[in-house]
Amino acid sequence: MSSIKDTIKSAVDQDKGPDSQFAKGHEAPTSFQDSVPGKQYEMPGPDPVNDQLPTDEGGYQMYKSSGKLAGKKALITGGDSGIGRAIAILYAMEGAESTIVYIPEEQKDAEETQQLVREKGGKVTLISADLRSQQACKNIVEKAIEAMGKINILCLNHGTQMMRETIAELPEEQWLDTFAVNIHPFFFISKYALPQMSRGDTIVTCASVNPYIGRPDLLDYTSTKGAIVAFTRGLANQLVEKGIRVNCVCPGPVWTPLIPATMNKKAQEQFTSPMGRPGQPSEIAACFVFLAGPDSSFISGQSLHPNGGVQVGS
Repeated sequence: MSSIKDTIKSAVDQDKGPDSQFAKGHEAPTSFQDSVPGKQYEMPGPDPVNDQLPTDEGGYQMYKSSGKLAGKKALITGGDSGIGRAIAILYAMEGAESTIVYIPEEQKDAEETQQLVREKGGKVTLISADLRSQQACKNIVEKAIEAMGKINILCLNHGTQMMRETIAELPEEQWLDTFAVNIHPFFFISKYALPQMSRGDTIVTCASVNPYIGRPDLLDYTSTKGAIVAFTRGLANQLVEKGIRVNCVCPGPVWTPLIPATMNKKAQEQFTSPMGRPGQPSEIAACFVFLAGPDSSFISGQSLHPNGGVQVGS
């Protein structure tokens, strides 16, 4: 597989020219961070895009809001950086108030997200918590309701990953921890939030393209993401009669802090899609707006696949 740099260079040479804003803005460098979780403030350029989408000409345009989520209250896990940050920003642009959840190591990123949301005229509450704890899951729901009065949109976006080439190299402790982070809180937070949710409210989960393609070097992560898809479908069937919709977003490669913090050189060089680039957080967050708002009123139990053209069976 060609590297992302070779793929983008070819597209630039053929179509856009070397000064294409689009190509430059999506060229993810091979780089590494020393600790997990990755920090957005420590990422090498280009910065992940939070509030813009590509234009037809290869540049960027500001996301066009229309008040789709006016008056809604959203709880967003993993809201400090990457896709979660973009969700909080687009939700603010659409009129929603948010509470974002993050782990203590991500405090600086969370505070930057809060500032970016405020610059869009939005309101956001910060909650630091380790979601591996069942009690912590209950606490964040209670704190979010105390801060906002209600939860209309439950956005389960957090996750962790660490590459291991084979099952023999995958430590048992890592397997257990990945499930403790990536899927168990989805159950607990949903269970605690649902008693106060009502008709018209929504739950949007974040899975991945990986369970559809069976990525071998992220076996535990891929397994949890498959569990999220199944959880989404089952919960949607439970709640459909109550008028609460549950859907899933399954991103392909996206330029977030997770990449330099957890992927090796080979994986980063192949970090692309059939479109010749990885996605940006704003492109994924737009799906979270759609599934939380009225435009998706006849959709539940489904998965959206913003993956740059990877064909999957849904």
